[in-house]
Amino acid sequence: MTNVNRELLKNGIEDFGLTADDKTLDRFRMYRELLAEWNRKMNLTGIDDEKGTYIKHFLDSVSAVKGGYIKDGMSIIDVGTGAGFPGVPLKVCLGNTKVTLLDSLNKRINFLQEVCNQLELEDVEFIHGRAEDFGKNPKYREQYDIATARAVAGLPILMEFCVPFIKVGGYFVCLKGPNADLELEESKKAMEVLGIEFVEKLDIKLPETDLNHNILVFKKVSETPSKYPRKAGKPAKSPIK
Repeated sequence: MTNVNRELLKNGIEDFGLTADDKTLDRFRMYRELLAEWNRKMNLTGIDDEKGTYIKHFLDSVSAVKGGYIKDGMSIIDVGTGAGFPGVPLKVCLGNTKVTLLDSLNKRINFLQEVCNQLELEDVEFIHGRAEDFGKNPKYREQYDIATARAVAGLPILMEFCVPFIKVGGYFVCLKGPNADLELEESKKAMEVLGIEFVEKLDIKLPETDLNHNILVFKKVSETPSKYPRKAGKPAKSPIK
């Protein structure tokens, strides 16, 4: 980790109101190295340089704490986590959170187990499977304070994947790109059906980039009807409209 990039990461984390001590920064350095190493064997990310990874993956993920909905000590499920975003960076910065990483590709789960092992992160659960299946499982359904996802699918589909995991009173914190307003408009029916209300849209500014992104926050106000999520493949084929 160059000193400039380390400083960039430290300042970025602190700008989101979190502390970035040496141990935290060292963990991010190791995470980046593992990401680069495994990326040569399998496609985890198109962003491989250190600075790009720090800004567009790590700080982008940590930005999910903006607005104060995600707090240390909560239980979080990261749906369709991929290379661990935003779940692993949140865990690195919020050591007392219980984080569940769910992904449908076993190779990615193997990578995440290796990362959490090397970074000595405890209280992380790994699920190889689909949200449509695990969202029906009583062990996971309505068990989490927070469900989060980043760029996995269109918003109505994402809601059906994520909302069944959230306890009533918990939040769905969704990281989205510049089309957030349009997707929000398309999600009114899904919100009503699944038992959530829109709370706010947070604009995120990341250092040294023009990328615009938003965080959409929804509160779970009533239990999700038992028919949701529908069978695997169905939410994507016919989103709730």
